[in-house]
Amino acid sequence: MSTSLSVFTSDLRLSDNPVLRGAGRSAERVVPLFVVDRGLAGTGFAVPNRVAFLADALADLDAGLRERGGRLVVRRGDAVPEILRAARQADADEVHIAGGVSAYATRREQRLREALEADGRRLRVHGAVVTAVEPGEVTPAGKDHFAVFTPYFRAWQRAGLREALTAPRTVSVPTGLRSEPVAAVTSLAPGSPSPGLPEGGETAGRRRVRSWWRAGLGDYAERQDDLAGDATSRLSPYLHFGCLSPVELVHRARKAGGAGADAFVRQLAWRDFHHQVLAARPDAASVDYRPRGDRWRHDEAEIAAWKAGRTGYPLVDAGMRQLRHEGWMHNRARLLVASFLSKTLYQDWRIGARHFLDLLVDGDLANNQLNWQWAAGTGTDTRPNRVLNPLAQARRFDPEGAYVRRWVPELAEVTGAGVHTPWRLPKAERDRLDYPGPIVDLQEGLARFRDARG
Repeated sequence: MSTSLSVFTSDLRLSDNPVLRGAGRSAERVVPLFVVDRGLAGTGFAVPNRVAFLADALADLDAGLRERGGRLVVRRGDAVPEILRAARQADADEVHIAGGVSAYATRREQRLREALEADGRRLRVHGAVVTAVEPGEVTPAGKDHFAVFTPYFRAWQRAGLREALTAPRTVSVPTGLRSEPVAAVTSLAPGSPSPGLPEGGETAGRRRVRSWWRAGLGDYAERQDDLAGDATSRLSPYLHFGCLSPVELVHRARKAGGAGADAFVRQLAWRDFHHQVLAARPDAASVDYRPRGDRWRHDEAEIAAWKAGRTGYPLVDAGMRQLRHEGWMHNRARLLVASFLSKTLYQDWRIGARHFLDLLVDGDLANNQLNWQWAAGTGTDTRPNRVLNPLAQARRFDPEGAYVRRWVPELAEVTGAGVHTPWRLPKAERDRLDYPGPIVDLQEGLARFRDARG
């Protein structure tokens, strides 16, 4: 009987998975394979929050395969030799895998192709698995990628999406293939995850889609920036690990229609936009996409205060504490804390991007790094010198202070809008708070940034 390998990477799902479907169409038997890749240790991926979510996702994937008569085969080691070894053991003619955009994924794909071809086997790379529109599918005339979102979005809207695929009813897996336990993935990053981490896996992701679709999609356009309302989809971790299909979500949102669905589709397009930028410019993960001649400051005390959520600006601190507790942060808060570090404090954006990757369960290289570059003004923002004022942001997106009171308990008893400016409270009240004063004057920080940027 003919056999193919379906290698799972960032596509940990059964529904709408072209990799698994492609392997199933090309052979009578399929080996669903996941490699606990030791090479990831040097990439920054293997941190407790993402590894814990990954362990959940793999357990759920294995359970789904077993319901269909199969199982997940787990190996541990360097990805390329482990995939080749599994292909030899199963006598598989083809190996199927999703395309990636990071430098690591590109190198892995090239090494794998060479190793398989030298062994008389074929590599099949599938697009539109991790993104809705494959990077490079839409490009401006004479260029390899779009550098500005709005024209990209227009082209993206016109691009045809493939049809979403149903999950296979059965998966026939060869017997006799050894497998590590699914929990072997936890060896990538020993340590405790954040206490508020969401449950990983396709089952949990689809449950989240169902509940948010009923309660949140309709008014998403009006409420997506409401910090206290927590009205965003929270689907980003499931998209990052491929527990949910962006193609399926775009189809479903377009079918639902309305302003909320349109706004949600736009966010999915932003995700694709960043992937096509990184695919064309892999060094943008660490190098300024548009250099501004910055002379970054480096103040360890300020960086430590920012990471700890002790800057003295309550809305900034609330976002940073949510990140530490949940491994996730509201998108509006992400923009604010990134602007605060890179512009108000004028610290190198790479410091913030690394901290986010250390904690975010949805820590995606394309979206994290390029959103940080956008906030720092070194990326694709058409207004690179805009600075988000935390007090103006508080008045607009947390007017009653509920978000701050939730995440900065030292200020929970402060009433009204004064929670955003505790340094203005009467001295006796201020002295009772275990909360620092502002580490920088906003106007001084703004003037310093503008002077440095020229």
